[in-house]
Amino acid sequence: MAAISVRNLHKNYGTLKAVDGVSFEVKDREIFGILGPNGAGKTTTLEMIETLREPDSGDILVDGIEVRKNEKKIKEIIGVQLQNTAFFDNLSVYENVDLFGSFYSNRRPVNELLEMVDLQDKKNSMLSELSGGQHKRVSIVLALVNDPRVVFLDEPTTGLDPQARRNIWEIIENLKAREKTVVITTHYIEEAERLCDRVAIMDHGKIIDIGTPAELVRRYSPESDISFKLAPEIDRAVIEKITGARNVRNDGGGGYIVTTGTPRETLLGILTAARENGANVDNISMKQASLEDVFLKMTGRRIRE
Repeated sequence: MAAISVRNLHKNYGTLKAVDGVSFEVKDREIFGILGPNGAGKTTTLEMIETLREPDSGDILVDGIEVRKNEKKIKEIIGVQLQNTAFFDNLSVYENVDLFGSFYSNRRPVNELLEMVDLQDKKNSMLSELSGGQHKRVSIVLALVNDPRVVFLDEPTTGLDPQARRNIWEIIENLKAREKTVVITTHYIEEAERLCDRVAIMDHGKIIDIGTPAELVRRYSPESDISFKLAPEIDRAVIEKITGARNVRNDGGGGYIVTTGTPRETLLGILTAARENGANVDNISMKQASLEDVFLKMTGRRIRE
């Protein structure tokens, strides 16, 4: 049984179709990502699953339970980290977590939760004394106070510096190790590629496709770019005849970039052509497509435009 099942979900605001016929399933104990730009409908989709927003139509099951008919049951088995969490600033970190835990019949020990996110030494600190990354870790702790089966993290690293972002990634990976099902929304390509078992690409209220990051890259942007320099230079026509070379262009610095769908064969061809023409190959590197390229192929624009 899927941990989450969403069928034909709709949410309109006047003429705006914020969520337009969205359907997907999340497998048990996977990290599932919804990747898309701001305004794609990611947060609205999550809020309907989390019982925070009423759908116009559609069916949602979490752990086999109908969300729209069993809101109280659903709230006992899910944990939610919102983009902006309201804390009690006049309470310490420990007191905030303890207070939120008191809202549930099933709760985990506060010290155990703080240890999970490496905040034991901050438990007596006031929220105003914490950094942005530490605030985000507290918000994740609040999503875990009831030991949920399914955890929702909405843009968990937005606004954080690179080191703080990586700290959050480690926490999310540990949630999977603890056999949690995790759903995250993000507009960070690297985040989706590193964390997610599967990714749903979302834009303009619709899910365009779903797959593992590697599957989506193979499906929509299987080419790789091989960059290199030759000394001395050889006739460009020789390079254009190399096996698998689909496009050959100059890199502006005296080198070449070859686009290929068969990188191994093309790389061997470059080395062979250099040897046969008395040239040395320098500064050779290969760049494979990313989910950014996939999104560009699907929508005609970059994810942050």
